[in-house]
Amino acid sequence: MRRVPPMPKIKPFEKYPTEYEAWFERNKALYASELNAIRTFIPANQYGVEIGVGTGRFAVPLHIRVGVEPAPALAALARKKGMSVYEHCAEALPFPDDIFDFALMVTVICFVDDIEKAFQESYRILKPKGLLIVCFIDKNSRLGQQYQQEKAESRFYEQATFYGVEDVTGYLSGAGFEDFEFRQTIFDPKAEGLQPVKKGYGEGGFVVIKGVKKTIHPSPCQPI
Repeated sequence: MRRVPPMPKIKPFEKYPTEYEAWFERNKALYASELNAIRTFIPANQYGVEIGVGTGRFAVPLHIRVGVEPAPALAALARKKGMSVYEHCAEALPFPDDIFDFALMVTVICFVDDIEKAFQESYRILKPKGLLIVCFIDKNSRLGQQYQQEKAESRFYEQATFYGVEDVTGYLSGAGFEDFEFRQTIFDPKAEGLQPVKKGYGEGGFVVIKGVKKTIHPSPCQPI
């Protein structure tokens, strides 16, 4: 597997993999709420890949066995959980065209260097009518505003770029996705216990968007 050189946005994950894992242990209810929101869009018995798989915290419980992760330290931890992980970035995926039924990206777009290229690559590797499921912190939510205010003090989010829902759907449309559906959760980051999953967006800090790869039909032959 070809390694990618550490980039500024992934260096903290490479340097502090244990601290990354510890967040999930400290915030089990938030983590479970996010998993529940994502699970509503994961198709059963389909071939999927997680792009930016990290340590496999989402892929493993969602039964996704293939991942892409540019930070070698995180990739190594995901492999210990039984995953097949390729050390590449989202803008240059190591797969042929039209191979996966769905692709998942969880809090990844804030760290990619080129979101348009990342979505174009996701489109390329999906089968016709394949699904791209994108999960992120909505910059316009209360949680998103908090993240932005505190990003300078965060090891992991200092160089992150946050997006709103309209931003993300615009990039997805430009890459060739359509028929969007939305789920949201994390309405109060300080609340104890599981938080509900609701349709739509605008209230929850954690948003999940499902987009469908367009099937482009060839134009009918014109008479000569």
